[in-house]
Amino acid sequence: MSRQARRKVDADHGRHEAEPGEHALLDARRQPPAETDADSGAGQHGADVDQRARHAMREDGRVGGSTSRADVLIVSLGSTAGLRAADAELADALHRAGASVAVAAARAPREVRTLALTDLVWARAARAAAVAGIAAHEPRALLYSTLTAALLWPRPGAIRFDALAAANRPGRHGVWQRPLERRRLRAATLLVPWDEGSLAESPRPHAAAVVVPIAVAPSPDAGAARDIAALTYAANPHKKGLDRVLAAWAAARHDGEELVVAGSNVRVDAPGLRSVGLLEPAAYRALLRRARVFVAAPRREDYGIAQLEALADGCVLVTTTSPGPYAALPLARALDPRLVVERADDLPGALRAALDEPAADYGQRAAQALAPFSAATIDVVVREELLPRLR
Repeated sequence: MSRQARRKVDADHGRHEAEPGEHALLDARRQPPAETDADSGAGQHGADVDQRARHAMREDGRVGGSTSRADVLIVSLGSTAGLRAADAELADALHRAGASVAVAAARAPREVRTLALTDLVWARAARAAAVAGIAAHEPRALLYSTLTAALLWPRPGAIRFDALAAANRPGRHGVWQRPLERRRLRAATLLVPWDEGSLAESPRPHAAAVVVPIAVAPSPDAGAARDIAALTYAANPHKKGLDRVLAAWAAARHDGEELVVAGSNVRVDAPGLRSVGLLEPAAYRALLRRARVFVAAPRREDYGIAQLEALADGCVLVTTTSPGPYAALPLARALDPRLVVERADDLPGALRAALDEPAADYGQRAAQALAPFSAATIDVVVREELLPRLR
């Protein structure tokens, strides 16, 4: 699926997460229950396998095509639209680097009640996809996209991931996943984390790693005025800290200022608030182009592509610190430390600073800071570091 295919705001973009444009957006027809993360979803075990020069996944996450030998087989969990878009982008980058690439996409399994069982049915679906893909393409190298996809692998390969069960599956929720995850991290031929923070959370010892971020680019600039004071993204309201954002906005807003809440059907009914619910990607990015400030207060951030896209589209980022491999957090600190706060109680002051006294060159410096996330930069990493080490 291309990034322009239908994406609805993602629940976690953490483990399978991206989260976003989470990269920031999720397929609502597959949206897991509120307590699950983005590795969750809902169908029958199975797989569709494709080998393509271009990678336009269908919206159901499956692909179809010819069978021939491939240099790289990507085993795609595909449990969210953001994951499918990220896998398609990586497949394209590998193709541009000169590799023939096949994608074996897991079919969405039936919905189940617990997180531990959800991971099991998705891992079984990914194993079925891998078996079918290996038989069809006899790949030189395997790359499992997400740790869930690798848990029941039929043979070792590289693992691409954003967050770990060790961080996202506490207690009984990760009773079988965590020990198996540690074994997979050691046995993998290569780790391909989205961010250095994801790698830092990985228990040692683990396999060697090459960090390959998700590409982030500005959306087309239609010349719209920045007539929205602030925007927030709340696919998973509790995890994204929507309650903290709303409390800060109530304390900080001036008459005539509006906070727009995207990505959630939670009703917000107070002066200066407007909820737009689930949006198409183009509509969401158009809102970013109109917003002066993007505000976030996550309780845990497994990547934070919504924040990266906000910076790409010219928003000033106001955020709390957060556990997790929050890729935008060091960028936000470097751009304006006044706007990164440790406590949610300090968000109102940071919001007012961003609205009343934004740094004059913030947008220009944000564009420079996002250079490592550009497609051109990632293509170099894929060509010179990732592809030579896949086996």
